[in-house]
Amino acid sequence: MQQQHRCIADCNDAVSTLHYFFDLQIEAVFISIAHCLQKQLFRQRSGGQDPPDDAMEYRIWNQTDHSFRTSLLGYGCMRFPTLPDGRIDETRAEKLLNTARDAGVNYFDTAFPYHNGESEPFVGRVIAKWPRERFYLATKLPLWNCKSLEDAKSIFAQQFERLGVDYIDFYLLHSLHKARYDAAKEMGIVDWLWEQKAAGRIRNFGFSCHDNAAGFEHILRDQPWDFCQLQYNYLDTDDRAEEIAGDRGYALTEELNIPLIIMEPVKGGTLAQLPADAAAPLTALDPKASAASWALRWVASHKNVHVVLSGMSAEDQLTDNLATFGQFRPMSKAENTAIRKTAAILRSRIKIGCTGCRYCMPCPMGVDIPDNFSIWNKLGMFGQKDAVKAQWTTRFPDSEKALHCVRCGKCEAVCPQKLPIRDSLAQLQCELDHL
Repeated sequence: MQQQHRCIADCNDAVSTLHYFFDLQIEAVFISIAHCLQKQLFRQRSGGQDPPDDAMEYRIWNQTDHSFRTSLLGYGCMRFPTLPDGRIDETRAEKLLNTARDAGVNYFDTAFPYHNGESEPFVGRVIAKWPRERFYLATKLPLWNCKSLEDAKSIFAQQFERLGVDYIDFYLLHSLHKARYDAAKEMGIVDWLWEQKAAGRIRNFGFSCHDNAAGFEHILRDQPWDFCQLQYNYLDTDDRAEEIAGDRGYALTEELNIPLIIMEPVKGGTLAQLPADAAAPLTALDPKASAASWALRWVASHKNVHVVLSGMSAEDQLTDNLATFGQFRPMSKAENTAIRKTAAILRSRIKIGCTGCRYCMPCPMGVDIPDNFSIWNKLGMFGQKDAVKAQWTTRFPDSEKALHCVRCGKCEAVCPQKLPIRDSLAQLQCELDHL
């Protein structure tokens, strides 16, 4: 009871400070409130125990050097809050980054194309105010912009200028699949980046991957990588999907002892907004835990996961994530069972069992069959009509929509799943057009 009173008093002090120093001290107050809420949530989940001063969970990378440790929660710099014109809301975004840093987050992940090329320069301006030894910086080389080794060298030099640093802690080949990796290797880009590591310009060399397990394994076994980055969450476990390595991909990182960083742990935010029936197995165990916290804890409970990236675009997201990773609790047997039930409910609502293998492509009429099915399945699983409608009407090219299907049957003749593609395309076009 005394501890609860102390926390309440701390919160009241923070509120008083907000009123008195609003213009000058807003950032410090926000940090205080976030910390207070983090402590309250920890006490709720731990039976009233106080968290230690160093509440953030960390992962040690080198058993001989315990100073090399990353926060289990990493800040993904792809989804900063934005202004109405689409530019980064730098005031809010900098407060979010500072709050995360002060709460113990020390891994910050950006990339050359994020926010239309503005993420790296903005992050560079923020970290210029921080002690360089207090954080790890990650960024990525966009190989789709590299037609030669000289292109890669030019972008690499731009990144150092944008970020304002002398070295990059974690440097990645961005969004690899087998063909893109083989092309980069052929151009000499991979060997040249190893040379940059030897010269001390990058400290750890790895890659992010959007390929199936076979493509991922091809890349993973080809180099003595320092780390790799995968999309992984409790729905993306099936390695048959075109761009997902799934459970098999994770197992490969354990087998080869290559540290793993996770992207899309909440599947682009969809696992943070579960339908009531899908969320029921989780809320039965802990009605106070957010849907996002369940997704984050599931992936972070895998022993080879060293960083879980979250693109936190709002203050409440950051506060919730700090609570989740403060004195992190691995998933229990009962919790894993509940997660499997939730995943099963979501999968039962899939409109069509397309795995994204793309054997049906190319369509003679230009229809992107797997992408049409992906949007349709998102509607079925999550019921997020407004989000799906926005994706269908504003971000999905009309030239690739199902309406152009002429029912030639070429797709069905080669579909490994023997799916009724033609009838399904007609049905999804009707459903999505009438959202």
